[in-house]
Amino acid sequence: MHDADEPAHPTGEGGLVASVRVRLDLAYDGTAFSGWAAQRALRTVQGELEAALGTLARCDPAPRLTVAGRTDAGVHARGQVAHVDLPPAVAADRLLLRRLNGLLPEDVRVHRAAPAPEGFDARFSATWRRYRYRVADGAERVDPLRRADTLAWPRPLDDDRLRAASAGLVGEHDFAAFCRRREGATTVRGLQALDWSRDAAGVLEAVVQADAFCHSMVRSLVGALLAVGEGRRPPEWPASLLTRGSRASDVAVAPPHGLVLEAVAYPPDDELAARQRVTRAVRGLPPAGGAR
Repeated sequence: MHDADEPAHPTGEGGLVASVRVRLDLAYDGTAFSGWAAQRALRTVQGELEAALGTLARCDPAPRLTVAGRTDAGVHARGQVAHVDLPPAVAADRLLLRRLNGLLPEDVRVHRAAPAPEGFDARFSATWRRYRYRVADGAERVDPLRRADTLAWPRPLDDDRLRAASAGLVGEHDFAAFCRRREGATTVRGLQALDWSRDAAGVLEAVVQADAFCHSMVRSLVGALLAVGEGRRPPEWPASLLTRGSRASDVAVAPPHGLVLEAVAYPPDDELAARQRVTRAVRGLPPAGGAR
């Protein structure tokens, strides 16, 4: 991923033009994408956006995007946030939003494009990300018009068991059992909320919020909880996996299409830089009984 401290356009002396950081708020239907991150010969959200920005900025290579959270293939977003460093003339164009959407396919839309406040980084300034996962547990609850964003589950799920199992996962833990580990990256995360409810049609919705997520974490949590909800595992089982130091092979990863990135939150403008410093620091869990 492009780091925020590597501007897409050089700044300084020698006639080089300073760049302006722009915040983009966007949404996309992930069905036909191979995830967010640009990949050679594959259609991705980042690839489509950067190609459009390159056309607008008339530069090659195209400006690079930094995103709040990379989504996997098939995962959707309603409240994704990214930033990009653009030439001043492009950033100041009052028709930037219209021109950008005019170059994008219909399954990606930028809802807002505006200069970012000083210290803003879409990834490292975020205080939390919130996802929603939808499950229709029974043929009578399956809406064919929502099949692209709702998992059809063939067996009934017990709401109370789902909530009981979820409660044991909230807090700061090492979620290695639920993550695909990346070399040098921590799997310690602060899970702020994990709640289940049913909408008016009786479809289950899990709302999952954390300061950050590691790869496949949300879908792995949902997969473990579905096993509890249908009675194959006891409610204590998901929390018991937190003692493992590596990926749990007995946790099924829920399909991607039921997952939507709903929102990303940021602190007040005068706290953005400080939040970056906190987020960039590699963290671990304190010793048992030790001070935090």
